[in-house]
Amino acid sequence: MAYKMVKTNKVDFEHGSITKNILQTALPMLAAQLISLLYSVVDRIYIGRIEGYGTQALGAIGLCFPIVILIGGFTNMFGLGGAPLFSIALGKNDTEKAGRILNTAFRLEIITGAVLMVFCELFAPGILSVFGASTDELTFSIPYIRIYLTGTIFTMVATGMNPYINAQGYATTGMKSVLVGAVSNIILDPIFIFTLGLGVNGAAIATVISQFLSMLFVLSFLLGPGNEFRILFRKPFAFPHAPEIISLGMSPFVMQCTNSMVSVACNSVLMKTGGTMYVSVMTIISSVRQILDTPVLALTEGASPTISYNYGAGKPQKVRRAILLMSVTAIIYTCLMWIFIEKFPLLLIRIFSDDNALQQLALEPLHLYFFAFVFQAFQYSGQTVFKALNKKKQAIFFSLFRKVIMVVPLTYLLPYVFHMGTDGVFMAEPVSNIVGGLACFTTMMVTVIPELKRMLRPSS
Repeated sequence: MAYKMVKTNKVDFEHGSITKNILQTALPMLAAQLISLLYSVVDRIYIGRIEGYGTQALGAIGLCFPIVILIGGFTNMFGLGGAPLFSIALGKNDTEKAGRILNTAFRLEIITGAVLMVFCELFAPGILSVFGASTDELTFSIPYIRIYLTGTIFTMVATGMNPYINAQGYATTGMKSVLVGAVSNIILDPIFIFTLGLGVNGAAIATVISQFLSMLFVLSFLLGPGNEFRILFRKPFAFPHAPEIISLGMSPFVMQCTNSMVSVACNSVLMKTGGTMYVSVMTIISSVRQILDTPVLALTEGASPTISYNYGAGKPQKVRRAILLMSVTAIIYTCLMWIFIEKFPLLLIRIFSDDNALQQLALEPLHLYFFAFVFQAFQYSGQTVFKALNKKKQAIFFSLFRKVIMVVPLTYLLPYVFHMGTDGVFMAEPVSNIVGGLACFTTMMVTVIPELKRMLRPSS
């Protein structure tokens, strides 16, 4: 398989400095993730302001989150699962294997997207009822999710193949692919929601069109004659390296699926202990968290190609410097954001609702939920290193540990056994952040750093 190398606007993982490589990858990725965030956040901003039923509709859309998160989990399984393997292969100068990994991931995204779309379309009412939706919420949530699901393949290809563009060093191109969809969504949302009077359904239509445009941009790059790793349509049922991709991708998949489980648990308990208004509060808090998580996720994911490439190239000193820079920056950022939340909580809440009663109700839960936000930096840093170095078992375990072993049980124990009511639901997250974050980061330090030191010693 012959590839023509494209050298413009490309990060030089081989010779560039660690700081420069991470910044060149992370900054466009940050812009891309901030723009990507607009897909869902802009929907909620507009939906929360629909006259007459915005607050109720916001809670109803929040009940759809587990399905959206599950789709994201499969997307990341093949995208974030295969990209580190792709980078390691590039570090070893094995372009043949890198090309096979990219093509396998593309085929997996397409097939899985089609299956998920059909399954969720058929069983959406039952799934949403299990998630705690009442008849009133189903009025808004079923039409919304059914329209949203028609774009499943679009979003999986657009989002899932972006890491392979970034891993080649074309982070700016990856950013542009997201920009196309997000700008389209910002423009189309008010037109479909308010001008055409389609309300919640209009938000879903705008999102699907935007996802389609983003996918077209990604495919135009991957199918382009100048790209060194092109999508090939011959042997469409061949899936070389699929077990490796899925195995490593289980970590981000489990993380997303456990987020889905947590969302279901939180909404279910909040409906029983506080009612629909508290589900709307959780929708706002989840949206705020998405905003605040985005920079630290961009930083850690931006460092991943540098860590993977230098690990594959046998350069442990560069790997250590990348881990240190990533971790320290993440800790500083989360500390600053915690201070910001404490000082200006209403500023964040008002982004999503004009309802004064809802704003006041959300204040205390917001403080509870974010009081241990800094420990997210330890979780994300440790998790990224395990994934970037192809440490599958550790990556999967710590994804399960924080969410399944801690958050879900605490979501039920704190409100019911310890009689904390709705406060217990919002307390489950920070408790798990402290324990899970420290456990993940400490394990990474005591296992990975000694391995990197051993790589420095000459073989006997």
